[in-house]
Amino acid sequence: MLSSPTKIKLTGCQPRTLASLLDLQETSYLRLQRLVPDLDGLPDHAVSSVAGALDLHLHVEHRHRFTTDLVLTYALTDEGGEPLYEPNLHIRLYRDARVAEATSGRLRHHLHHRCWRRPQPSALEIKWDLNRFLQRWLGYCLHQGHLFLPLER
Repeated sequence: MLSSPTKIKLTGCQPRTLASLLDLQETSYLRLQRLVPDLDGLPDHAVSSVAGALDLHLHVEHRHRFTTDLVLTYALTDEGGEPLYEPNLHIRLYRDARVAEATSGRLRHHLHHRCWRRPQPSALEIKWDLNRFLQRWLGYCLHQGHLFLPLER
């Protein structure tokens, strides 16, 4: 019997604040640990395949003692048959602090719907939106059954 994924809720912090950003990053770290339980045992590029879902690609860019930089994406093709990597999130794992930060990414379909309120969102709002997307996307990937396991040795 499969257990339902653990729901992790943000604390009582207000959205788009530094405190809520840190909550998002802590939650993303926990979800990444469930998605990739042995990051050190994985090769620099790995693919998780689940029936009925898009293949999820993980590419480790840098491995350091306290941080790991990786990219998480789907490999799609556009109308012309060219490769398209979307959402293509760059993530930095801070192992000592136990947080995962989405540092950049291409989110073609993730529009800043707040534009009508504030033409120029603050850096904190942009980071909050990007990290909120990461947290929700990781939950979605886990719900689909994605899992990265090391190769048999």
